[in-house]
Amino acid sequence: MRGLGLLDSTMLVAGSMIGSGIFIVSADIARQVGSPGLLLLVWLLTGLLTVAGALSYAELAAMMPKAGGVYVYLREAFSPLWGFLYGWTFFLVIQTGALAAVSVAFAVYLDVLIPNTDLGSSWIIRPVNLSADYAISLSWQQLVAILLLVTLTAINLRGIKLASMVQNAFTFAKALSLAGLISVCILGYNADAVARNFGDFWTPRGVSTISPDFGFIPAVTAASGAFGLFVAFCAAQVGSVFSADGWYFITFTAGEVKNPRRNIPLSLVAGTVLVISLYMLVNLAYLITLPFSEIQAASSDRVATAAVTGVVGGAGTVIMAIAIMISTFGCNNGTSLGGARVFYTMARDGLFFRSCGTLNDKRVPGVALILQCIWASMLVLPRTRSRDGAGGPVIDGATGFEQYGNLYGSLLGYVVTAILIFFVLTIIALFVLRSKRPDAERPYRAWGYPVLPALYILAASAIITVLALYKTQTTWPGLLIVMTGFPVYFLWRRANSGEAPAV
Repeated sequence: MRGLGLLDSTMLVAGSMIGSGIFIVSADIARQVGSPGLLLLVWLLTGLLTVAGALSYAELAAMMPKAGGVYVYLREAFSPLWGFLYGWTFFLVIQTGALAAVSVAFAVYLDVLIPNTDLGSSWIIRPVNLSADYAISLSWQQLVAILLLVTLTAINLRGIKLASMVQNAFTFAKALSLAGLISVCILGYNADAVARNFGDFWTPRGVSTISPDFGFIPAVTAASGAFGLFVAFCAAQVGSVFSADGWYFITFTAGEVKNPRRNIPLSLVAGTVLVISLYMLVNLAYLITLPFSEIQAASSDRVATAAVTGVVGGAGTVIMAIAIMISTFGCNNGTSLGGARVFYTMARDGLFFRSCGTLNDKRVPGVALILQCIWASMLVLPRTRSRDGAGGPVIDGATGFEQYGNLYGSLLGYVVTAILIFFVLTIIALFVLRSKRPDAERPYRAWGYPVLPALYILAASAIITVLALYKTQTTWPGLLIVMTGFPVYFLWRRANSGEAPAV
């Protein structure tokens, strides 16, 4: 049943993009690149990459308006193996990791609204250390994150119409929240901050050292020359790319979009341009409200909260907590809605659990939605173990207990590396399909082809390379997850067909 119109599709694109990232990641980006001008350039590059990717994906979506999106494009351009590698990684970390990370962000901000509580350290099951770096636990904060996932799954199980209505409502609310944030910052125009930020627009200061895990590679900062600036710029893309992720989720629901050959390309371009424009304006708003050093040092990286609080006082903390909870709720609804369609299509091809290839009485992939919820909930449970300067565990002086962090930052690294790998492969698929199927119907052709897609491949590949060298601890797990798909694919194909699998 095709129940998504152009507005619904555009809201799905925009709503899946806007989560918690835009409210917090600018602090870390600011520390890495070190200047107001470079902060804006990081977001601009992410925006250009996102729009360029959307223009290329739009051709593939118009050519093959089928449920499954990227999985289908890679399957048709290369082979079922490459489609499976994407779907497998999507299930293990890209999709479910994003759901888990954003759900935890929702729970973190709920804590702000409940006085005299600390949900993150109020344990239902105290942490059990699994290794030197990780533990597993269940706090009230983690339970809230899981309950959010369950709630959104229940909504999506009721059908595409209800899910799209929720998505539209929350996307409008999120857009209004961002517009409100920008307006408050304009009202709180800080002449001193503007003079300091724009008077010294490009010079890096207060920068973080980016230290590799390999001894033969030098540690760098954005202030240590052209190479250091290049590395810092690429590393900073982790936060901005994650914040802009989700724009392609509309391709997963192509089978439920009205007039998909027209509406999917239009929604991809309109949604990405809308969100990236808002993101650029939000970062400009930060710079006219806060001195750059305060952006870098924002408490818990909550830049938006610092900006609004500086204008309206203590109420700003509550206002931003509500805005971010609305944003994360809508983001995860769109992510849940789109992602399960990938597993449904894989199952129909015999490359995932067969039960996931069925639709419930509301004509949605119910089993796939439930499985997605279960795995994302499991990803909420791991914790990072905090370390002091000597590498030992950090002990809370008041309680005597070890301190733990959320897995949010690590999930960002895992997700972004895997996302970028498949972004590159999908853009390459555009070239392959132009060659393999020159006569295929293409209602829309990628603007700027072949130059713009080629530049995208080069830029994204450079970011992947830098992350592999300088963010190895979070990059290699993402690569390892992709690699585990190879043996799983061959086992799955053999089990389902009894034949040698197609490569």
